[in-house]
Amino acid sequence: MITRIWHGWTSPANADKYEQLLKSEVLPGIHRIPGYRGAHLLRRDSGTEVEFVTLTYFENLDAVKAFAGEDYEVAVVPGEARKLLDHFDQRSAHYETIFKVD
Repeated sequence: MITRIWHGWTSPANADKYEQLLKSEVLPGIHRIPGYRGAHLLRRDSGTEVEFVTLTYFENLDAVKAFAGEDYEVAVVPGEARKLLDHFDQRSAHYETIFKVD
């Protein structure tokens, strides 16, 4: 399994809107990708900005490429999400998932 890690930052004023967009549209939309195995969404408020971390899980790199394209490290950030983010990772990191406890 592959874990894809990505970070994005919003203003406190946009944080709830961004979280809702992720939960209602962005993350559910990934379910259409064969080999998608779920996600975790993390949120941290530092006072001046709010950081979001997404961990998405895929069966293998072919599934990641089906989601992100051949240059699979490029961040996939829909237009509506870009409007709410102040800045974000341009590229995602990918790790082989060695052990996962449910």
